[in-house]
Amino acid sequence: MAVYTEVSEAELRRHLAAYDIGELRGYAGIKAGVENSNYRIDTTTGRFILTIYEKRVAPADLPFFLGLMRHLAMHGQPCPLPVEGHDGLALRELKGKPAAIVTFLEGREAGAVTPAHCEGLGAALAALHGAGAGFAVRRANALSFGGWQALLEGCRGKADAVETGLEREIESELADLARLWPRDLPEGVIHADLFPDNVFFDGPRVTGLIDFYFACNDLLAYDVAICLNAWCFEVDGAFSLARSRALLRGYNRLRPMSAAETAALPVLCRGSALRFLMTRLYDWLHQVEGALVQPKDPVEYLRKMRFHRRIAGAGDYGAA
Repeated sequence: MAVYTEVSEAELRRHLAAYDIGELRGYAGIKAGVENSNYRIDTTTGRFILTIYEKRVAPADLPFFLGLMRHLAMHGQPCPLPVEGHDGLALRELKGKPAAIVTFLEGREAGAVTPAHCEGLGAALAALHGAGAGFAVRRANALSFGGWQALLEGCRGKADAVETGLEREIESELADLARLWPRDLPEGVIHADLFPDNVFFDGPRVTGLIDFYFACNDLLAYDVAICLNAWCFEVDGAFSLARSRALLRGYNRLRPMSAAETAALPVLCRGSALRFLMTRLYDWLHQVEGALVQPKDPVEYLRKMRFHRRIAGAGDYGAA
């Protein structure tokens, strides 16, 4: 469950008075998600999403996130549009916490992911990268290569409780990536967390991209690598070449990757797998008693990282 902050009907009505979106008809907490509290709101003018930002989202980053969503939505991307109040502000407080209302996006999660979903996702990611090029505000990626060592320090002496030898394996991977990590590839705005639960579809067509609260500036091909990890493995852990080929085909149709970007995919996929291994491992080892969200198993991304270490080249992902 991902409703950490309970809101009464009276509190919500008072909050909605700051907006011109009609009268409240109904609302319900949304169980999906991990980081924030989310509510679906129905008013006399339509449906909206209220997000209350919890502790893991830095308030100083919220103008970037909301500004980026507005920029992308205004440039034709299927992203939530932040709703401004009578005073022109999209960010305000509810129950002492930052909060925002955004437009509701139609569609549903992919469910059983197919190559057609992956091709649509690849095209949507390329379009997002293209539209993001005009967004002038920058935000560094705190969870890119430079931040992984700090995550490891927070897991020292505990990682081997998950799997014997894990701490040493992570140290070795960090050393390899420090030597191999590309530093001269095209950069821009990336989503950085485009997992299947953050994408809505109507058939194979993408109708919504949500949850921009890890968005930042980084290597565009790194965002592709994150998606390869998130979308192109079967439930049993087997890599799906058909999905990977389709994702890259969809992406390259709108934004052809350079030869250097394509060649870097194995390293970027290793780095992406390590990033999610590290954040999952940290959460797994620092569970809070009574927390409403069960941490995700880090071993899934350990296996993916090991898979990418065995890759001979980008052709193994179906890259042309």
